[in-house]
Amino acid sequence: MDRHILITGGSGLVGKHLTALLLDKGYTVSHLSRKENHIPKVKTYLWDIQKGTIDENCINNVDIIVHLAGAGVADERWTDERKQEIINSRTQSIRLIYTLLKQHPHQVRKVVSASATGYYSDRGDELMTEESSPAGDFLGKCCIDWEQAVDEGETLGLEILKFRTGVVLTDEGGALKQLALPVKLGFGAMLGSGKQWVPWIHLQDTIDLYLFGIENPLAGVYNMVAPNPVTNAKLTITAAIQLHRPLWLPKVPAFALKLFFGEMGTVVLGSTKVSAAKTEQAGFAFKFPTIKEALKEIYAR
Repeated sequence: MDRHILITGGSGLVGKHLTALLLDKGYTVSHLSRKENHIPKVKTYLWDIQKGTIDENCINNVDIIVHLAGAGVADERWTDERKQEIINSRTQSIRLIYTLLKQHPHQVRKVVSASATGYYSDRGDELMTEESSPAGDFLGKCCIDWEQAVDEGETLGLEILKFRTGVVLTDEGGALKQLALPVKLGFGAMLGSGKQWVPWIHLQDTIDLYLFGIENPLAGVYNMVAPNPVTNAKLTITAAIQLHRPLWLPKVPAFALKLFFGEMGTVVLGSTKVSAAKTEQAGFAFKFPTIKEALKEIYAR
């Protein structure tokens, strides 16, 4: 059984929880990071993606690499420079690892990589499967470049698994925390029409699915979303119910969001309805298949 996992982006929201789960399961875990993470039982190796430097010892005795590194898509306004940074942080990072694997003996056999449902982007009410075509906007291009860079590992004989991840729900950060804050304060409102589909997944199912991909012979592309997508309206209303708060404000108009966010408004106004059928057919069982179950668990803590 493969026991040593190297994680890029291990200090991020998903990465730190996946690290804890793997350690609990008896795995050896190490991180590739820009700075020392100081996590008990986890060795951190340093790299600088922009400078193209990496500690060559990071691949020693590693069996599987989990690639989560990437600049936050919604952290800053999308200038041309920021767009390129978002893409480079995902593509140049994995290529730096592949260059190292070409130059040094190793036992790495598999790469499990994040991707995103932004691959499909704004598609209205159409149900997206892994076979659906990518979008032609920035989010689609970013995911295409990201996945193509990861796929270059196939030339090294590596097994490649990519998870197109939706909105990861947790009260620790991310989209849900931003959505829930005004709801908690009594100022919650639906965004745009409220009819846009939100591809979501509970944080626990996210890390469980990564573990499933590590422990099973999965390869190719799988959607990392819950089997019951919801609209922005449904998500907002369900959050308000779980938080015992009213929703009395009118919807935030789309033009205002576009004015504020610019092109990045696609993140909140785009409609992406994504299928989890292939993931379920692979044998993965979701702990939180519905938005009610997910939010109830999150806010009951």
